[in-house]
Amino acid sequence: MLRFAFDCRLPTGRFTRRDWLRIGCLWAAQQTTAFATEDANKEQPSRIPGFGRAKSVILVFTNGGQSQIDMWDPKPAAPLDVRGAFQPIGTAIPGVQFTEHMPRIARVADRLTIVRSMSHEDLDHGSAAYLALTGVYHRVRSGNPPPSPNDLPTYGAVLRRLQSKSKFVYDAIHVNGPVLVPTNLSPGQDGGLLGRGFEPLVIGDPLDASGAFADLAPQPGLPPVRLSERLSLKQTLDRYASRLDGNPQATDMQRLYAQACQMLASRETRDAFDLDAESSKIRDRYGRHRTGQSMLLARRLVEAGVPYVNVICNQSNRGQDQTPEETDTYGWDTHNDIFDALKNRLLPRFDESFSALIEDLDQRGLLEQTLVVCMGEFGRAPRVALEPKFAGATPGRKHWASVYSIALAGAGVNRGAVVGASDRLGAEPATERYGPWDVAASMFHALGIDPHGHYTDSLGRPYLITTGRLIEALYG
Repeated sequence: MLRFAFDCRLPTGRFTRRDWLRIGCLWAAQQTTAFATEDANKEQPSRIPGFGRAKSVILVFTNGGQSQIDMWDPKPAAPLDVRGAFQPIGTAIPGVQFTEHMPRIARVADRLTIVRSMSHEDLDHGSAAYLALTGVYHRVRSGNPPPSPNDLPTYGAVLRRLQSKSKFVYDAIHVNGPVLVPTNLSPGQDGGLLGRGFEPLVIGDPLDASGAFADLAPQPGLPPVRLSERLSLKQTLDRYASRLDGNPQATDMQRLYAQACQMLASRETRDAFDLDAESSKIRDRYGRHRTGQSMLLARRLVEAGVPYVNVICNQSNRGQDQTPEETDTYGWDTHNDIFDALKNRLLPRFDESFSALIEDLDQRGLLEQTLVVCMGEFGRAPRVALEPKFAGATPGRKHWASVYSIALAGAGVNRGAVVGASDRLGAEPATERYGPWDVAASMFHALGIDPHGHYTDSLGRPYLITTGRLIEALYG
């Protein structure tokens, strides 16, 4: 390559436009050959366990960072200021313990795989949430940057860009969103550089209105023929707007408008959001609160054929600072008062609703075709301490990304297993480390998408779907 460039230089030492074109074409040809050789030598994803087993993925994002030691990975033999106030209990996995305020999840643990050696290097909520929801470090690490049009897209937006063939209007839906830190929008949950037209549909509190979308029902004064006439008029006007062709904002608006019209026209779509269609027994089992009804809505959306559902649990990472008496507002960012917040606010609802989701999917035969992933942006520190900069009178745990735990189930993932381990104090991985990028690769792999493939932006620039690798230990 360098020899060719030297040989084609003019006596002046400069390149002509034709020279640059020749060099560029040669480089492109070499890269194409290299990529083809690399792809030929790679093991085909379809031959790896779990590929394409999932019709849908449910990502339960625990905003604020769950304490792995007080939930999934107790340390009963550690010093008191590490092991904390909760006692370990047995689970449906022989020899594996959770903590005492997760009894229902402990009973369904034989349908879960717990990964106890998650690890990365980002220590603040905004940028770490971006990492968790895109699989890539934010350019501003350990900070709280605002969303930017230059951000990488969230998983659901990538899935939509790849043109997943879904029978539902939307390929990706975020429930109980958006993610707030603690009142500001977090990056990593929108279309980013792909534009608004690829953003997941965002549902707020599913308890606000019947079926989350009270306005989706057709208006009595707008019969189908009139709606059709309006669409025809819009299409006529659009033909005279050729000057907007290629304008990203206009393209986004066209796509959003088409999706809205599809939703209005589809009774099946509207019905998927109608929680009142569920029996009182099922709604009570999930819990009559934001967390429970959000997970119930996720199950209904999976039944309706939505490939990707992100349940945000909970919306604000630390809403308890503003409304400490409202349990629904609590986030997992438990710097102080951790044991009170977990015992009396967070864990009862999470234990009820997450166990209900796993049980319900399994009983309906949906768990085998649905990958469920429960993870936050990081974990909590091993040592309990009072932090003077935060509200609360009793100690808590600060941010900790060096090691934390996540839970997975369904779509061929091992039932009743533990992958990886943390050290004696729950401070570092004692086994192989996994990162959010590996979780991303595992989700796309489960959906039958090669995680090492590419998608392109509106300018045709290629981006890797993920930089991670499949967590093969989930399957063997």
